[in-house]
Amino acid sequence: MALQRWRRSSAGEGDASLEDVATTVHPDETDPDETDPVEEDLTVDGPDDNPGDDPDDDPDDGLDEADEDAAYDDEEPQAGRRFGNLQWTPLLLFQAAHAKQAILMALAMGAAAVAAQRPPRECGVILVTVLVGQTILGWHNDIVDKERDAAHRTPGKPVADGRLDPGAVWYAIVVAALVLVPLSITTGITAGAIYLVSVCVGMLGNVVLRTGFFSWVSWAVSFGMLPAYLSYGGWGGQAVGDPPETAITVLAALLGIGVHFMRAVWGLVADHEDGWTYLPLKLGLRLGATRLLALSTFYTVVIVALLVFFGYREGLSQ
Repeated sequence: MALQRWRRSSAGEGDASLEDVATTVHPDETDPDETDPVEEDLTVDGPDDNPGDDPDDDPDDGLDEADEDAAYDDEEPQAGRRFGNLQWTPLLLFQAAHAKQAILMALAMGAAAVAAQRPPRECGVILVTVLVGQTILGWHNDIVDKERDAAHRTPGKPVADGRLDPGAVWYAIVVAALVLVPLSITTGITAGAIYLVSVCVGMLGNVVLRTGFFSWVSWAVSFGMLPAYLSYGGWGGQAVGDPPETAITVLAALLGIGVHFMRAVWGLVADHEDGWTYLPLKLGLRLGATRLLALSTFYTVVIVALLVFFGYREGLSQ
């Protein structure tokens, strides 16, 4: 999804227009955990394009767009479409894997396993398992969004710009899935099955519900299953633990919703252009992008703090 920068409105008030912008930013370069968006709010009084703003009035915008189009058009012949190019394919697969999100989720789950006093070998397996699962989700997301990313000329999307064949990505997903299954059940068949289902829910969320009001459901369900993956885990395929605490499960589901909102902020402009009606966009149009990001971040931090509190007081499992 294209990440769009917001420009401060001339009025300098808290509400500003959600505008087409000439500069597009790579998602990995503007991760909400690392960078705040440009100070500006957004309000939309109809279509995404503000009828009062003529893009021809700003010569810089036209130059920026021309440079952006030229850069986008140059990518395809430069890198090529060949799957057999071993020099480039691994790098392109890494680029399409949403690596920052995958690494962050893997580290978070590894830390949760450590906090649950799991043995080091189990913590290591959990970390690698989640890393592989999140990589699959990232690849699948780029395949599903191929046409959208191409239409919005989103940089850093090798599947959309033709540098990486979708068939190559599907092949990588199949191979990764064959690795994920034994990794998951290493800490128990029950735990492994729960994690595999959570990944399937995430992939389903890439295809259905994501554009409408219930886009948050798949995030809540997939995150809500993660405490069970940890609590039922042990060592060996036959290991069976205990059910997770109800409070921990509910908080994990709420955390998934917060992560969904934080990630959605960076694609509001493109999503609005495509006619999406999901909840983050509706709130973004009312509150402004900056306020929505601030509230989503605050909400997520509070949920994490509550998870730590209940985990420390009650423990992970019943």
